[in-house]
Amino acid sequence: MFAAIDLHIDIKTAPMFHIGEFAVTNAMLTGTVSLIVFIAIFGYVAKMLKTGKYNRFVGLVQWAFEGMLSQIDSVIPNKKIARSIAPLALTIFFYVLISYWMSVLPGLDSIKYDGNPVLRSIAADMNFTFALAFISLIATQFYAIRAHGGIGNLKRYFRNPFKDFIGAFEGILELIGEISRYSALSLRLFGNCFAGEVLLLIMSVLTGYFAVMTLPVFMAFELFIGFIQAYVFFVLTIIFTSLATESHGPHPEHSAVKSSKKMVAAE
Repeated sequence: MFAAIDLHIDIKTAPMFHIGEFAVTNAMLTGTVSLIVFIAIFGYVAKMLKTGKYNRFVGLVQWAFEGMLSQIDSVIPNKKIARSIAPLALTIFFYVLISYWMSVLPGLDSIKYDGNPVLRSIAADMNFTFALAFISLIATQFYAIRAHGGIGNLKRYFRNPFKDFIGAFEGILELIGEISRYSALSLRLFGNCFAGEVLLLIMSVLTGYFAVMTLPVFMAFELFIGFIQAYVFFVLTIIFTSLATESHGPHPEHSAVKSSKKMVAAE
Protein backbone atom coordinates (compact mmCIF):
# COMPACT_ATOMS: atom_id res chain seq x y z
CA MET A 1 0.00 0.00 0.00
CA PHE A 2 2.76 2.44 0.97
CA ALA A 3 4.67 1.62 -2.21
CA ALA A 4 1.55 2.31 -4.27
CA ILE A 5 0.98 5.76 -2.76
CA ASP A 6 4.70 6.63 -2.89
CA LEU A 7 4.96 7.53 0.79
CA HIS A 8 8.51 8.72 1.47
CA ILE A 9 9.83 9.07 5.04
CA ASP A 10 13.37 10.36 5.49
CA ILE A 11 15.07 10.69 8.87
CA LYS A 12 17.58 13.27 7.69
CA THR A 13 16.83 16.89 6.90
CA ALA A 14 17.00 18.13 3.31
CA PRO A 15 19.06 21.15 2.15
CA MET A 16 16.95 23.88 0.54
CA PHE A 17 19.73 26.20 -0.63
CA HIS A 18 23.36 27.03 0.10
CA ILE A 19 25.07 30.12 1.43
CA GLY A 20 28.57 29.56 0.12
CA GLU A 21 29.34 26.01 1.23
CA PHE A 22 26.87 26.15 4.13
CA ALA A 23 23.66 24.19 3.49
CA VAL A 24 20.44 25.69 4.83
CA THR A 25 18.06 22.82 5.58
CA ASN A 26 14.29 22.71 5.88
CA ALA A 27 14.63 22.20 9.65
CA MET A 28 16.65 25.43 9.88
CA LEU A 29 13.90 27.30 8.03
CA THR A 30 11.28 25.99 10.43
CA GLY A 31 13.57 26.75 13.36
CA THR A 32 13.83 30.34 12.14
CA VAL A 33 10.04 30.57 11.91
CA SER A 34 9.79 29.12 15.44
CA LEU A 35 12.28 31.73 16.68
CA ILE A 36 10.27 34.53 15.09
CA VAL A 37 7.09 33.22 16.70
CA PHE A 38 8.90 32.89 20.05
CA ILE A 39 10.18 36.48 19.95
CA ALA A 40 6.82 37.80 18.75
CA ILE A 41 4.89 36.12 21.57
CA PHE A 42 7.12 37.32 24.39
CA GLY A 43 7.63 40.72 22.80
CA TYR A 44 3.87 41.13 22.67
CA VAL A 45 3.38 39.92 26.26
CA ALA A 46 6.17 42.17 27.57
CA LYS A 47 4.71 45.19 25.76
CA MET A 48 1.22 44.49 27.10
CA LEU A 49 2.49 44.15 30.68
CA LYS A 50 4.55 47.35 30.45
CA THR A 51 1.56 49.32 29.22
CA GLY A 52 -0.70 47.81 31.88
CA LYS A 53 -2.93 46.04 29.38
CA TYR A 54 -4.18 42.54 30.02
CA ASN A 55 -6.05 39.76 28.22
CA ARG A 56 -6.46 36.01 28.50
CA PHE A 57 -3.46 35.19 26.32
CA VAL A 58 -1.17 37.47 28.34
CA GLY A 59 -2.54 35.93 31.54
CA LEU A 60 -1.90 32.42 30.25
CA VAL A 61 1.73 33.16 29.31
CA GLN A 62 2.32 35.02 32.59
CA TRP A 63 0.77 32.19 34.60
CA ALA A 64 2.96 29.60 32.86
CA PHE A 65 6.09 31.73 33.23
CA GLU A 66 5.60 32.51 36.92
CA GLY A 67 4.61 28.94 37.74
CA MET A 68 7.73 27.50 36.14
CA LEU A 69 9.89 30.19 37.73
CA SER A 70 8.60 29.19 41.16
CA GLN A 71 9.35 25.56 40.31
CA ILE A 72 12.96 26.47 39.53
CA ASP A 73 13.20 28.18 42.92
CA SER A 74 11.81 25.09 44.64
CA VAL A 75 14.18 22.65 42.90
CA ILE A 76 17.40 24.69 43.24
CA PRO A 77 17.92 25.78 46.89
CA ASN A 78 20.49 28.45 46.00
CA LYS A 79 18.35 31.39 44.85
CA LYS A 80 21.25 33.06 43.06
CA ILE A 81 21.93 29.98 40.94
CA ALA A 82 18.18 29.47 40.42
CA ARG A 83 17.70 32.96 38.99
CA SER A 84 20.84 32.59 36.88
CA ILE A 85 19.75 29.33 35.23
CA ALA A 86 16.10 30.42 34.91
CA PRO A 87 16.47 32.35 31.60
CA LEU A 88 18.12 29.35 29.89
CA ALA A 89 15.70 26.78 31.32
CA LEU A 90 12.60 28.83 30.45
CA THR A 91 13.91 29.62 26.97
CA ILE A 92 14.52 25.91 26.38
CA PHE A 93 10.96 25.07 27.46
CA PHE A 94 9.12 27.63 25.37
CA TYR A 95 11.31 27.30 22.28
CA VAL A 96 11.15 23.49 22.32
CA LEU A 97 7.39 23.71 22.84
CA ILE A 98 6.90 26.02 19.85
CA SER A 99 9.33 24.03 17.70
CA TYR A 100 7.61 20.75 18.54
CA TRP A 101 4.16 22.16 17.87
CA MET A 102 5.36 23.34 14.46
CA SER A 103 5.44 19.66 13.44
CA VAL A 104 1.72 19.39 14.21
CA LEU A 105 0.72 22.19 11.81
CA PRO A 106 -1.54 20.86 9.04
CA GLY A 107 0.17 20.77 5.67
CA LEU A 108 3.67 21.27 7.04
CA ASP A 109 4.92 18.36 4.93
CA SER A 110 2.84 19.18 1.86
CA ILE A 111 4.81 22.25 0.68
CA LYS A 112 7.67 20.76 -1.31
CA TYR A 113 10.64 22.05 -3.23
CA ASP A 114 12.65 19.72 -5.45
CA GLY A 115 10.78 16.77 -3.94
CA ASN A 116 11.60 17.71 -0.32
CA PRO A 117 9.32 19.39 2.24
CA VAL A 118 10.21 23.06 2.67
CA LEU A 119 9.33 23.08 6.35
CA ARG A 120 10.22 20.44 8.93
CA SER A 121 10.20 20.82 12.71
CA ILE A 122 13.68 21.55 14.00
CA ALA A 123 12.92 19.33 17.01
CA ALA A 124 12.93 16.42 14.53
CA ASP A 125 16.53 17.26 13.61
CA MET A 126 19.05 15.34 15.71
CA ASN A 127 21.61 18.14 15.28
CA PHE A 128 19.31 20.52 17.15
CA THR A 129 18.44 18.15 19.99
CA PHE A 130 22.10 17.21 20.57
CA ALA A 131 23.12 20.89 20.45
CA LEU A 132 20.40 21.73 22.98
CA ALA A 133 21.55 18.93 25.29
CA PHE A 134 25.18 20.09 24.90
CA ILE A 135 24.22 23.65 25.88
CA SER A 136 22.40 22.30 28.92
CA LEU A 137 25.47 20.20 29.84
CA ILE A 138 27.84 23.18 29.50
CA ALA A 139 25.55 25.35 31.63
CA THR A 140 25.36 22.65 34.33
CA GLN A 141 29.15 22.29 34.42
CA PHE A 142 29.58 26.07 34.50
CA TYR A 143 27.44 26.40 37.62
CA ALA A 144 29.09 23.33 39.16
CA ILE A 145 32.50 24.95 38.73
CA ARG A 146 31.20 28.18 40.25
CA ALA A 147 29.83 26.24 43.22
CA HIS A 148 32.74 23.84 43.86
CA GLY A 149 35.66 25.36 41.97
CA GLY A 150 37.49 23.70 39.09
CA ILE A 151 39.34 21.14 41.21
CA GLY A 152 36.31 20.49 43.39
CA ASN A 153 34.18 19.80 40.35
CA LEU A 154 36.76 17.35 38.97
CA LYS A 155 36.74 15.54 42.31
CA ARG A 156 33.11 14.68 41.65
CA TYR A 157 34.34 12.35 38.91
CA PHE A 158 37.98 11.54 39.69
CA ARG A 159 39.16 10.34 43.10
CA ASN A 160 42.20 8.46 44.34
CA PRO A 161 41.30 4.77 44.04
CA PHE A 162 43.95 3.80 46.62
CA LYS A 163 42.37 6.03 49.30
CA ASP A 164 38.74 5.72 48.29
CA PHE A 165 38.11 2.84 45.89
CA ILE A 166 34.30 2.99 46.21
CA GLY A 167 34.34 6.75 45.72
CA ALA A 168 36.55 6.42 42.63
CA PHE A 169 34.17 3.85 41.16
CA GLU A 170 31.20 6.09 41.92
CA GLY A 171 32.97 8.99 40.24
CA ILE A 172 33.46 7.01 37.01
CA LEU A 173 29.79 6.02 37.08
CA GLU A 174 28.84 9.66 37.62
CA LEU A 175 30.95 10.71 34.62
CA ILE A 176 29.32 8.06 32.42
CA GLY A 177 25.92 9.05 33.71
CA GLU A 178 26.61 12.74 33.02
CA ILE A 179 27.17 11.96 29.34
CA SER A 180 24.47 9.33 28.93
CA ARG A 181 21.69 11.34 30.58
CA TYR A 182 22.06 14.23 28.13
CA SER A 183 22.36 11.86 25.18
CA ALA A 184 19.15 10.13 26.27
CA LEU A 185 17.49 13.51 26.74
CA SER A 186 18.29 14.62 23.19
CA LEU A 187 17.34 11.27 21.64
CA ARG A 188 14.02 11.26 23.51
CA LEU A 189 13.08 14.68 22.14
CA PHE A 190 14.15 13.80 18.60
CA GLY A 191 12.46 10.40 18.65
CA ASN A 192 9.13 11.69 19.90
CA CYS A 193 8.98 14.61 17.46
CA PHE A 194 10.02 12.53 14.45
CA ALA A 195 7.62 9.74 15.40
CA GLY A 196 4.83 12.29 15.78
CA GLU A 197 5.43 13.65 12.28
CA VAL A 198 5.43 10.12 10.83
CA LEU A 199 2.28 9.22 12.77
CA LEU A 200 0.34 12.20 11.42
CA LEU A 201 1.55 11.53 7.88
CA ILE A 202 0.61 7.84 7.99
CA MET A 203 -2.79 8.51 9.56
CA SER A 204 -3.61 11.13 6.93
CA VAL A 205 -2.78 8.58 4.22
CA LEU A 206 -4.57 5.62 5.81
CA THR A 207 -7.77 7.48 6.64
CA GLY A 208 -8.02 9.26 3.28
CA TYR A 209 -11.20 11.34 3.13
CA PHE A 210 -11.91 10.60 6.80
CA ALA A 211 -8.67 12.37 7.83
CA VAL A 212 -10.73 15.48 8.60
CA MET A 213 -12.27 13.58 11.52
CA THR A 214 -9.33 11.45 12.64
CA LEU A 215 -6.38 13.85 12.36
CA PRO A 216 -7.63 16.41 14.95
CA VAL A 217 -7.57 13.67 17.59
CA PHE A 218 -3.97 12.73 16.81
CA MET A 219 -2.99 16.40 16.52
CA ALA A 220 -4.36 17.07 20.01
CA PHE A 221 -2.42 14.07 21.26
CA GLU A 222 0.80 15.37 19.65
CA LEU A 223 0.25 18.81 21.17
CA PHE A 224 0.09 17.14 24.58
CA ILE A 225 3.21 15.07 23.87
CA GLY A 226 5.02 18.23 22.75
CA PHE A 227 4.20 19.91 26.05
CA ILE A 228 5.41 16.87 28.00
CA GLN A 229 8.71 16.71 26.06
CA ALA A 230 9.40 20.43 26.50
CA TYR A 231 8.59 20.17 30.20
CA VAL A 232 10.82 17.10 30.64
CA PHE A 233 13.75 18.92 29.01
CA PHE A 234 13.11 21.95 31.22
CA VAL A 235 12.73 20.13 34.52
CA LEU A 236 15.68 17.78 33.95
CA THR A 237 17.91 20.76 33.13
CA ILE A 238 17.17 22.37 36.49
CA ILE A 239 17.37 19.04 38.35
CA PHE A 240 20.79 18.28 36.83
CA THR A 241 21.94 21.79 37.75
CA SER A 242 20.70 21.32 41.31
CA LEU A 243 22.50 17.97 41.64
CA ALA A 244 25.72 19.39 40.20
CA THR A 245 25.78 22.43 42.50
CA GLU A 246 24.70 20.89 45.78
CA SER A 247 27.43 20.59 48.38
CA HIS A 248 28.54 17.08 49.21
CA GLY A 249 29.65 17.31 52.80
CA PRO A 250 30.95 14.47 54.94
CA HIS A 251 28.67 11.52 55.46
CA PRO A 252 26.72 11.42 58.74
CA GLU A 253 28.69 8.43 59.97
CA HIS A 254 31.96 10.29 59.30
CA SER A 255 30.66 13.26 61.29
CA ALA A 256 29.68 10.94 64.14
CA VAL A 257 33.15 9.39 64.23
CA LYS A 258 34.80 12.82 64.29
CA SER A 259 32.47 13.97 67.09
CA SER A 260 33.30 10.84 69.11
CA LYS A 261 37.04 11.45 68.70
CA LYS A 262 36.64 15.04 69.88
CA MET A 263 34.69 13.91 72.96
CA VAL A 264 37.34 11.30 73.82
CA ALA A 265 40.08 13.88 73.39
CA ALA A 266 38.23 16.35 75.61
CA GLU A 267 37.79 13.73 78.35
